Amino acid sequence: MQNIGAVPHTPTRLLRTMAAAAAAAEGLAAYRAVLRAARRTFAGDKLMLTESSVEIRRRFEEHRGLAPGSDEAASALSDAREAAHFITHMIVQAQRAPSGSFVVKPEKVHAGATLEVPSEEILSKLK
Repeated sequence: MQNIGAVPHTPTRLLRTMAAAAAAAEGLAAYRAVLRAARRTFAGDKLMLTESSVEIRRRFEEHRGLAPGSDEAASALSDAREAAHFITHMIVQAQRAPSGSFVVKPEKVHAGATLEVPSEEILSKLK
């Protein structure tokens, strides 16, 4: 028995629907990966956690209307994967020691990365 008024599922329509669902799932996975990387990297720094979450959300919202499977969408997903990798492997959150200096404790994921020491101007703003 067929519903009257129901749109018949053609193979082409079904494939488009499946492709759109897969693209949405891939976008959501990339979004979660970037948020997870930020949460892990900035653990204990409420300001950075908040600001990074807002920025990540803003960037993903900018790309919300991209057509699934388009070159722009593929590029945006690639950028998101690269951002998650960069945040995880290239950023180390410094902790303020009781003496007032900053201590950097890289983890295994940071092996081979170069260290960029923040300028005095940046450090003075943190006090």
